[in-house]
Amino acid sequence: MADNEVTFAHNAVVYGYDNRDVLAAVAAQRLVTLIMESQNDVRNLNKPFHLLLTGGTDSIRMFQMLASNPLLPAINWNLVHIWWADERFVTYDSEDRNARKTRKALLDLLTSHKALSESHIHEMPADERSAKGIAAASDAENDAILDDAARDYEEEIIGLLGKEPVFDLAILGMGPDSHMASLFPELPQVNNRERIVVGVNHSPKLPPMRLSLTVPVLAHSRRTWFLTAGAEKGAALMNSLSGANNPEYPASFANGTDEICWFTTAETLQAAIQ
Repeated sequence: MADNEVTFAHNAVVYGYDNRDVLAAVAAQRLVTLIMESQNDVRNLNKPFHLLLTGGTDSIRMFQMLASNPLLPAINWNLVHIWWADERFVTYDSEDRNARKTRKALLDLLTSHKALSESHIHEMPADERSAKGIAAASDAENDAILDDAARDYEEEIIGLLGKEPVFDLAILGMGPDSHMASLFPELPQVNNRERIVVGVNHSPKLPPMRLSLTVPVLAHSRRTWFLTAGAEKGAALMNSLSGANNPEYPASFANGTDEICWFTTAETLQAAIQ
């Protein structure tokens, strides 16, 4: 190996950009180009494109930029299915919901122009209880409700993608503790290999109740892109890239059968090597 050759876990490719806006703009352009190329490949005519999303500042900024991209109308959005890798288990109208933020940034624009069918937006279930009911619930009751919601979303995924689902592209984020989706290093869900979707109670990051896809799914997308900016994520970035499949760093499990890329910023990389 040459002295200047760098290898990362899962053969990931890492791109560093000047700032968050450049990162988001590049990711938006790559996303629209990827979907167009897939749809214009004669081998994929009328084939659905399954896009898996998460929350996070960088992802939302990407969708805001995508909303004004001149190539947006060139995509056949009615062949695109939108899914979420995780969701905060709150009410449908809560500002905490990842899906609500993505709708405001892009999806509402597409549905209002009838470019994207509402039936192709696959939101994770929400907490339909009243505030009083949530406050009065026991841990056991919350666990049961989360499990029911996780199984509902699991059934929806299986219905379209089968028992071993493969998404065409997963766009993920990572926290300073290296969590991805809502798989946290302190909690047992990162070790679950039996389920597609799990409930998460007592998340170390508020809100405390969440739903999340599991490692077997997040490790087998065709393409996986991480949007990860901020000096506070530098150490997590280096730890996740230094070795694969380490439960102390959940993001280290993510992979892509065709591609895994990390889009980050100069300050994140600088913090990573300090």
